[in-house]
Amino acid sequence: MADLILATDDTGAPEIFASLQGEGPSAGMPVAFIRLSRCNLACTWCDTAYTWHFEGDDREHRGGVTYDRKVNQVALSPEKAAAKIAALGQKRLVITGGEPLMQCGPLADMLAILPDIEVEIETNGTTKASAHVDIRVDQYNVSPKLAHSGNPAELALIEERLDWYAGDPRAYFKFVIASPEDVDEVLALERKHGFRKEQVFLMPEGTDSETLRTRETWLAPLCLKHGFRMSDRMHIHLYGDTRGT
Repeated sequence: MADLILATDDTGAPEIFASLQGEGPSAGMPVAFIRLSRCNLACTWCDTAYTWHFEGDDREHRGGVTYDRKVNQVALSPEKAAAKIAALGQKRLVITGGEPLMQCGPLADMLAILPDIEVEIETNGTTKASAHVDIRVDQYNVSPKLAHSGNPAELALIEERLDWYAGDPRAYFKFVIASPEDVDEVLALERKHGFRKEQVFLMPEGTDSETLRTRETWLAPLCLKHGFRMSDRMHIHLYGDTRGT
């Protein structure tokens, strides 16, 4: 049985913790989190670059910081990960990253040990869960990366994947918005893939309250105009841009 590769918290322990979900349709809900390491994309504004931007990785990130892989990654068996999650006593689990669906094998093994917990997966939408993972998923939070992320569209916006998620009633789309022009790109994707309005959240990009609040002042009327839902980043206001929150 393969190990899961997790990100670490500030103490070097696996990043498994209880908190309030800060984004998307489950915002405000008490949950357990597990943050997996590694990602197949490289967003220039990524706020969890410690999960993928390791020394020797020349993909661009605005902070310009690279991380020591040995310090920021830890292997954990599915059994030990499940035990840590169960000990948190939450009814719902959010699996995040990085890109968690890069580790479907050990994820399926872990979820088989947690049969009574609701499962929410945060994904960039470039891949899909294996059958053994998908059968356990209650909600997908799909965050396709727009042009301002710095990822080539051919890598970040895979048509067959977006079509698949658009047709799944468990899926919600959460787009990171840095400027009003980004909303035009969302509208084009909505038309192309047939997203339902109630499926789509627009969320301001930012890692501090001032930036989020400033962007929300112009994002709110755009959500109202186009019928999209708006997501805040509640955890940033509560805890700042910190690990394990």
